[in-house]
Parts: sequence; structure tokens; C-alpha cells
Amino acid sequence: MRDATSVGLGGPDVGRAGLMQGRRVAIIHYWLVGMRGGEKVLESLCRMFPDADIFTHVADPSKLSATLTRHRITETRIGRLPFAKRMYQQYLPLMPRALEELDLTGYDLVISSEAGPAKGIIPPPDAPHLCYCHSPMRYLWDQYHVYRNGAGRLTKLAMPILAHQLRQWDVTSAARVDGFAANSQHVANRISKYWRREATVVHPPVAVEDFAPVAQAELGDFYLWAGELAPYKRADLAVEAFRRLDLPFVVIGGPDKTVARLKAKAGPKTRFMGKVPFAELKSAMARCKALIFPGEEDFGIVPVEVMASGRPVIAYGRGGILDTVVDGETGLFFRDQTVDALIDAVQRFEQAGLHKADPAVMVARSRLFTEAAFRDGIMGSLKAIGA
Repeated sequence: MRDATSVGLGGPDVGRAGLMQGRRVAIIHYWLVGMRGGEKVLESLCRMFPDADIFTHVADPSKLSATLTRHRITETRIGRLPFAKRMYQQYLPLMPRALEELDLTGYDLVISSEAGPAKGIIPPPDAPHLCYCHSPMRYLWDQYHVYRNGAGRLTKLAMPILAHQLRQWDVTSAARVDGFAANSQHVANRISKYWRREATVVHPPVAVEDFAPVAQAELGDFYLWAGELAPYKRADLAVEAFRRLDLPFVVIGGPDKTVARLKAKAGPKTRFMGKVPFAELKSAMARCKALIFPGEEDFGIVPVEVMASGRPVIAYGRGGILDTVVDGETGLFFRDQTVDALIDAVQRFEQAGLHKADPAVMVARSRLFTEAAFRDGIMGSLKAIGA
């Protein structure tokens, strides 16, 4: 491929790659430096198209699953830049040109997986292009001012110029896509707002079969927060709320430096467990009174996993959570992202006795978000664009 580097991660030769019912399939993913939600979606796409070739800006094979590394993975020119595996986001302004340099001649179908720049490839004239959008780039659009205010001095000065140019390219490249699938109605609304394109909602796959309820006698008396302790997930809000409520609260996740900062503000009944093995995480999900979910997410896999474990969710009622949790049935929403609103929600939750709700109701809701449902949604989206 012209201006791209194959990182030699297995798979067949280019001349024989990516046959799916006689078609060659290219999957474009923004970057491959770990296994998070976007990469789980990519794994599902790879199972749907087992001979597809993957194109990405930068790949770190040591951090990828066997499902991904069995495919031929090709990096754009970004992957050849200094310290790209660690500093890839610093090269964001160079990514549009790198995508457009990819030569996809001979491919019959292109699927892009968009959260960072991925959709901006130039597809062959007769190749349908479906974009599965986890989110339009938040640092360009709805979270631009949040990111800029939190940036260093030089980045803060450069962002207005670079972001302006990237937004123009982002909208222009959206016009090249034949069809969009969004991971939630929340994301579909942002696609419409910023790109002026319609999108079909196809929820991402969740491995709900890996989770199960426990017997009533095994339930605990604690509330749970689980996930990466990123600022926008608002674990700080939950820690303060449970300090004031003086109720048992368990926090699972890292990084350690954030744990240390939150510990200094926590009450005596809050326990920080850091990163734990999967078996321990599953046990906590199945035994908690409820998951506390105070952030705004594009979709949010953890609430679905907790419902698959038979437990309800107390969540800030904005974002992708509106697609997954049913207010008053599989959980409870609070409408203001404040400590007082969360405290009120926990008190209402206790008064309503939702922690005693039938686990089967939660499990049934979680079954709407399986890999089979995702696969059906993708196939329907492809059919809609004539692929």
C-alpha cells in the first residue's frame, strides 16, 4: 500500500486478503494501542469479516488481542513518526493527509471505525463506505472548550488554528461516507448536528453472556463505581456524595494517581480497590446494591454489564445511558450532574426499594445489546447503502 507500513501481524498476503463472499474488505480504525470499547467493536467486525485487512494510524501488537493480530494490519505514515505508539495523539493534525494517502484500490467494501480520524479515507469509486461512529471527535466539537481549558500553554495557543482546519476536513470527509451507523441515539444526534448526516443506531456489542446474577443471600450492602477514572466520568462527584451519605461505596479502577487524589477526599466507608482481576470485577457487579454512573458517556458498556449481572444502575440521565437503562425499572436517573442530585437519587432509590427489584428484569434488558444484535444492525446498515 502506498505511503503505509505493514506491521506484519499475520494474515494472508495482500493479493489474497479480505475475501468475504468474494469481496475484499478494508476496515479502518483510528489507532490500535490497547483493548477498550472501540477495539471490542473492531473485534466483532473482524469476526464478521474474518479475512478483512485493517488499516490504522498506529498499532502496538503487544497490546492487541489475538482476534485482531491474526489480521493483516497496515499503519499510515503516522506509525513511522518518532514515539508514535506513545505520542500518537500529538500527530492529530497530520492524520487527515495520512488517511487520504492510503491506497485502497481493489477493495470492494470499506468500513471505518470512527472516534479519532478514520472515516477520511478515499474509497474506490465502486466500494460502499459504511462508517461506524463511536463519537465525532469530541476535542473538535462538543468538548472542544473543555479540552482547550485543560491543555498546556502551547497546546492552548495552537488549538484554535489547528481545530478550525480539522473541523473543515472533518465535515468534508463526512460527505464521502455512504452511510453512518452510530453507537447510540446520543451520537446519532451529534452526527446530525455537526456533520448534517443521518445515522442508524447500532448499539455496540456487549459480552453479556460473561455476567450472571448471584443468589439473594450473596448480595452486599455497598454501591459500586467501576471503570477508568477519567475526569469526565465524574468519580469525584460520586466519592463526595457517598462521603456525605456515609454509605458503603466501592471504587474499582485506575490510574493510581487518580485513586490517591480521590482517597484524600473520601469518607471512611469508601473503599478503593484499584484495578482488579475480571473475576473480582464480575463478583462486585453481581453483589452491589447498584452501579453509580455519574458521567455522560457516548454509550457506556459498564451499565449493561451490571444489568447482565442482575443489578440496577443509578445514572446521570444524559448520553448513551438513555438507550440502555430504563428509568424506574432497571435503574434511576438524576437530571443534574451535581453531588446534591446524586444524593437525592440514592435516597429515592432506597425509598423505592429498587435494590430489591427482580434481577431477571435487568438481565432481560441487557440481552438487547448482544453481539448478534450488533451484527444484525451492521448487516442492515450495509444493505441500506447497497453493499
